[in-house]
Amino acid sequence: MIALGARDRPDIARTEAEITGTQVPSCAAGRRSARGDRHGAGTRQHLSSDGVNDVLEARGSGEADGELYRIRHSLAHVLAMAVQELRPGTKLGFGPPIADGFYYDFVLPEPLGEHDLPELERRMRRILKRNVSFEREELPLEEAYDRLDAAGELYKREYAEELAQRQDLTTLSFYRSGDFVDLCRGPHVERTSKIPADAFKLRSVAGAYWRGDADNIQMTRVYGWAQRSKADLDAHVEAYRRSLEHDHKKLGRELDLYVIDEDVGPGLVLWLPKGTVIREELEKLAKELEFEAGYERIATPPIARTALYHRSGHLPYYAEHMYPFMELQEPSEDGERRVRDEYALRPMNCPHHHRVFAARPRSYRDLPLRLAEYGAVFRYEDHGALSGLLRVRGMTMNDAHIYCTEDQIKEEFIAVLRMHERVYEILGLDQYYMRFSTWDPSTDKGKAKYVDDPEAWEKTQRLVREAMEETGVQYVEGKGEAAFYGPKIDVQFRTVTGREETASTNQVDFAQPARMGLSYTGPDNQEHRPYVIHRAPLGTHERFAAFLIEHYGGVFPTWLAPVQVRVLVVSDRFADYARRIVATLRSDGVRAELGPPDETLGKAIRLATGDKVPNVLVVGEREAQDETVTLRRHGVRAQETMPAEEFRARVAEAIRTRAPAL
Repeated sequence: MIALGARDRPDIARTEAEITGTQVPSCAAGRRSARGDRHGAGTRQHLSSDGVNDVLEARGSGEADGELYRIRHSLAHVLAMAVQELRPGTKLGFGPPIADGFYYDFVLPEPLGEHDLPELERRMRRILKRNVSFEREELPLEEAYDRLDAAGELYKREYAEELAQRQDLTTLSFYRSGDFVDLCRGPHVERTSKIPADAFKLRSVAGAYWRGDADNIQMTRVYGWAQRSKADLDAHVEAYRRSLEHDHKKLGRELDLYVIDEDVGPGLVLWLPKGTVIREELEKLAKELEFEAGYERIATPPIARTALYHRSGHLPYYAEHMYPFMELQEPSEDGERRVRDEYALRPMNCPHHHRVFAARPRSYRDLPLRLAEYGAVFRYEDHGALSGLLRVRGMTMNDAHIYCTEDQIKEEFIAVLRMHERVYEILGLDQYYMRFSTWDPSTDKGKAKYVDDPEAWEKTQRLVREAMEETGVQYVEGKGEAAFYGPKIDVQFRTVTGREETASTNQVDFAQPARMGLSYTGPDNQEHRPYVIHRAPLGTHERFAAFLIEHYGGVFPTWLAPVQVRVLVVSDRFADYARRIVATLRSDGVRAELGPPDETLGKAIRLATGDKVPNVLVVGEREAQDETVTLRRHGVRAQETMPAEEFRARVAEAIRTRAPAL
């Protein structure tokens, strides 16, 4: 018998900030002690909630000392003033400028919703008219703490003490605007009259955990746009509106790509025939590139004994992200049912691949060994965090593990990065950078999280950094964000809808081989531990398909399009000719189909446009006589008439080379 083990589930919802990549606080500045300040007294340092420095906060939001940055930062304070007017007793979280505006996090005595935004905007504009000043104050630590305690700002108080301790500060700074006082490092405009009253707009209300940690209280986050002028704001809002037309959930529904059925389960994707084409084309691309690079394909089951995950170290730490375990029970001698074994749906493929490596003795001559699989994994995301294809509970990953010697790490990692670049070039993706995540053993959380092997950490981080430098890819470094077993590289994309998302992750692992008992015989005839590179250039089918749907706006290049060619007829008299064209193209492996038989040509063309078919062929009397076709490319006004055989050759070549257009 199989029974589901009952286990408590902590809330693991992700905030919108995690999705957009904008989670950075506006926090206090302070004066360092003489022994701690290597740059002179009063140097301001910023510690963000995720440990990233000022560079990432300023990224995209205007330079930290620029006018637009100051306007956005000041509007965050004005928003806080308005919220505290509307909801007296509101407590403050963080309120930074971000890429296109600002936000502020609040703990509210009563909820705020989207319907409250117009009233908040009116109150904000009234505050601007009062020409309130922004006055900086700097207090010794104890006075600063007393001020925050007296105001009941427990979240600011918590952060202020941590900031002071970690940066060895002797003072903390505040900004005062009338009766409103906020712990803040600045900078701000001098007075609210410097803020254009018609160049900001509140956008949305969302949930956000304090410090981005699901174990903390969930706050209410209010987002706003802010630009230099009303014209800039109007253009930005219009661009945002257009970007919503690219939303993958909307297009997925309109183009019949996938569905999520509540009877099947939240976050479990049913790929419809057209969506399955996209999956299979992406998998075909990955298989071809991996074959060229010397990968070997394997297949493993999506379930395993929980003992495997305890051995790998994923349990108990990853338990909250897993589906309930399945207990195999059988009667004992006393008649009671006892648990004989326990299984789990796998949340990752790594342990299975490690057991493939361990299936037989390995020699240094076998290395590097590159094992690849599109493996199904299951992760129990909180229901509130699920979002279309971006946040799901069942996913299929473009996974591979490279088992290598220490001397091979750098070369193999460079090859992995080159494969990423090639994939993105084929797909026409260029709005990305890489995030190099390293260890940080200085915090209590870090000490508990990371494998305790400083020498291995420093060695692998050095090799990854050298590989990044040699490839010349753009990257930023995030301290304290590594996997528990080694440094990692996340590929970050800025989508056309304005979000920043992680598309794929690559990791160097020096811990798992020892835990899993992996070894190879070296040239010295002794046993050695391999290193493992985890890589997934195409991430998961689900997330990567979401990126591509939005990137192309549903208008896929011919090689990737679910329907590559649709043939329409001027009248039924030419249906036989149209059917011959379809049959010929399908014999070449082209996904061709006849248009609807009972529609007028004009209606059929409109339907093809709505279905975003990249190539529409129209045939009538002249085409049938001359054995030609008239090509209408999606989004191209000009039509082109050519011999049917010429089109056949052109479309075949476009598919073979994965060209962006015919």
